[in-house]
Order: sequence, then structure tokens, then C-alpha cells
Amino acid sequence: MAAERIEIPCVIGGKEVRTGNKRAVVMPHSYRETLAEFHLAGPAEMRAAVDAALKAKPAWEAMPWQERAAIFLKAADLLSGPYRDTLNAATMLGQSKNVFQAEIDSACELIDFFRFNAHFYQRIIEEQPLSSPGVWNRMDYRPLDGFVLAITPFNFTAIAGNLPAAPAMLGNVVVWKPSDTQMLAAHYTMKLLREAGLPDGVINMIPADGPLAGSTLLPMKELGGVHFTGSTATFQSIWKTVGENISRYEQYPRLVGETGGKDFVFAHASADPDALATALLRGAFEYQGQKCSAASRAYIPRSLWKAVEAKALGDLQTFKRGDVRDFGNFINAVIDERSFKRISGYLDHAKASADVKILAGGGGDMKTGYFIDPTVLLVSKPDYKSMVEEIFGPVLSVFVYDDAKLDETLTLCDRASPYALTGAVFAQDRIAVDLMSSRLRSAAGNFYINDKPTGAVVGQQPFGGSRASGTNDKAGSLLNLQRWLSPRTIKETFVPAKDYRYPFLG
Repeated sequence: MAAERIEIPCVIGGKEVRTGNKRAVVMPHSYRETLAEFHLAGPAEMRAAVDAALKAKPAWEAMPWQERAAIFLKAADLLSGPYRDTLNAATMLGQSKNVFQAEIDSACELIDFFRFNAHFYQRIIEEQPLSSPGVWNRMDYRPLDGFVLAITPFNFTAIAGNLPAAPAMLGNVVVWKPSDTQMLAAHYTMKLLREAGLPDGVINMIPADGPLAGSTLLPMKELGGVHFTGSTATFQSIWKTVGENISRYEQYPRLVGETGGKDFVFAHASADPDALATALLRGAFEYQGQKCSAASRAYIPRSLWKAVEAKALGDLQTFKRGDVRDFGNFINAVIDERSFKRISGYLDHAKASADVKILAGGGGDMKTGYFIDPTVLLVSKPDYKSMVEEIFGPVLSVFVYDDAKLDETLTLCDRASPYALTGAVFAQDRIAVDLMSSRLRSAAGNFYINDKPTGAVVGQQPFGGSRASGTNDKAGSLLNLQRWLSPRTIKETFVPAKDYRYPFLG
């Protein structure tokens, strides 16, 4: 695949549309190697995508639910077999994921999404109301009115596939805007769905500039919902735009978003230092920290710190960094130059700050790819910039607290950051586990005990957070699917009354 150079069109109403306004897809770890060019959609193509979706809607939602589910179950089997290497390779080359990270994302997780969504959909349909004598009550689970806009991120091929697919399985029609830096895998995901039998117009793929897509699509009166994963600022902008246009819509749009995170690891003095250090390294540095769930800040008791520091820094020295095609590399590139420069800005700030000691890393190299050194910062202030702001890169900030200030530090952890996505606690003392779990109950939508705060599995740890981290609608569960349904309650009376007089009137 690295030797190929392909052209990626928009897909509107099942037709490939080429606008001539093209951008390159390059390897983040070797940015002089071009993988593809994709065609950007303009306002005309976006409106055409909405028209194609609405045209496909009546036949699609009228199809028996089993027939719709069968398409995605077939897609799961295709991805399990003939498409597995293709989608994994596209994710490795286009998003700089090593082979292990790609396999658990673009293969395993996306397969799970397709199969579990069908299972959860069946469970929803089976949930029916009670009926009293002479009456049959039932629930008709309709799709939303209008179209769903799916806006997907670069960092997970599985999320990029699930955000348009989940509403579509339930009878909705979708306009899908993938990230520019995920276009290679998005292209092959679209080919996978079409080969699985997805009818024309049900999902329309339109690569586009984010602000232009927002200003064109969000105010449309037919907007039924937005399925989003990305930055908190972008989702807040979407929410604001929808609010400003609320009187235009034919229905209140459903807004489902999974946004930023400043995910924590909090250790008690009874924690196992080796397990804690390993969780910090894996949680902070797998996929270069470009996970919304990545361990980004750690609170470690002074009595434990020296042992954790020695283990973590010793192991970190064995990390190998480079091209994803070398399977010996644990660390690869961040996604693009903009990301490289943003992360480097945090590192420069740390170098100039009297409140930070750089224990490892602190630099980067952009000669051939966008490589940032895995960095560990020891901060003296718990509200230092890198402890509260989302960096989205391989940077772990550590605050060492006095053992006697456990309670105070738990409050800091809970309130220091506006986010509440994932978090982990480490302790062997069960009373401490219970205390930390209780005190940090609202600090994370996905909470881990003696494990890293990443790696949620579909059907096992439904994913999502609240506060500035999103609407907590739990991808990979029934809860998310219910957001894309508009239930209709039906009451049928078999022998209707024929006299208005109730017995009490006699």
C-alpha cells in the first residue's frame, strides 16, 4: 500500500464525485511519501449529499430491521477476513499507528461495533410495554426525522466507522465528514460498507473543511442529529450554531458528542509501583498519547514516587521510535505538523517554567516525520498548565503529593480540570480503593481500578464522559443507539367502548 498513490472521491448517492479541489494524504512518520489525494466537497456537494440522503430515507427506514443489520454484520465478516489487512495497513500508514494499535482499532473494535450494535438494536426492539386486558400496547422504534451529520476524528478508524454506521443501522440516513488526516482509512471503510450491500445514499462521504461544513450543514432545517467525536471547542461551536438556528429545524436535533479529556492516574501509598509505572507508560504513550483517554496527569504519593520513577524512566529508555513499517518501534509520529507544533509549544513552556522539571524527553524531530519524544514532566504546582489543559500528545505530567494530604489531593484531581472522560486509581488497600472511587465518582465516565485509563472494549466498558468531555452517551452500548431512535407508542383496543357513560354515572 505504501507504494500506491490513489485518488479518493466524495461518495454522494452511491456515485463517486470528483471536485478537482484536492489535498494530499501523507504518512505522518514519513511526510514526503504521499499515499493519496482526496477531493474536497464544497457547499454544492454538501447540499447534494443531504438531498441524496433524504431521497434514500423512505426505502431505507421501511426496510425490515434485520435486513439493515445484515449489511453491517456482513461488513464485520468482510473486515474479519478480506478487508482486515487493507484497513489495518491504511490506518498504520495514514495515521501512524503501529501494527498492534491498528489491529485493536481498525479491525477488532470496528468489527465489535458492527456486531454489538446489531445485538443491542435487537434488544431495544424486544423491549415492549405492558398490555392490559383488551389492549395491545407496542413500541415502534423509528429513526429520527431528517439526516444525521457524522463528524469523525483522525485517531480511531473504529470511531470514524461507527459514528455514521450506528445511526444508519437504525434506519437513519447520514452525511459523513471524516477528518482530513484519516482519509485513507475512511476511503476503505466506505468501500467496505458498499461491498457489504449498503444502498446508495444511506451514508454519503464528504471530505470538507470543518468550518465550511458547519456553516453549510448545521443550519439546514432537515438536520436530525449530530454524531461527533473531536475537540471540546468544536463541539461547543456546533452546539452554539444549533442553538442559534433552533427555530429553523423540523425537529430538535439530537447532539451526541465525545470530546476532550485530561485523564488522570491517582495512586495511593499502597499501590504496586511496578503495575503503576507500567500503566503510566502504556496509558500515556501508546499511540503517542493521541487518545482522548490517554493518561495525561498523575498524582503519586511521595512515599511511592522514587520506586515508580525508577521503574518508569528505566523502561522508557528502552522505547524505540520511528516508522510503523518497522515493527520494533513502540513510538511513532504524531498526526501532522500542526499537532507537532502545538505539543512543542507545551514543551517549550515547560522548559522555561520554574515549576517544572523535565525527567525524560522534552524535544522532537520533524526532519522526516512528526516525532515527539515521550516526555515526563514533574510539576511542583497541581494547577500548572500541563496538568489541566488537554495536550493530545506523548506528554505525562506528574504531581507528587504528601501522603498525609490524600483527601486534599483527591479534591484537586476532581476539580483541577474541566474534563471528566477517563481516570484510574491504584491501591492494594481496599478501603483506599473504595474511598478514591467514591471521591472521584464524577471525575470520569470510564473509571479503572489498578489498570491504565485506556483501552475500553465494546460491550465491556461502554465509552464516554461528561463535563467538558461530552454528552456521555456511551458508544458501544444500548445507550448510544437509543439516541438515534424516535419511539412511537401504539395502543390498540380490540373491543372499543360504544357508550360514553362510565359506570360511576349510574
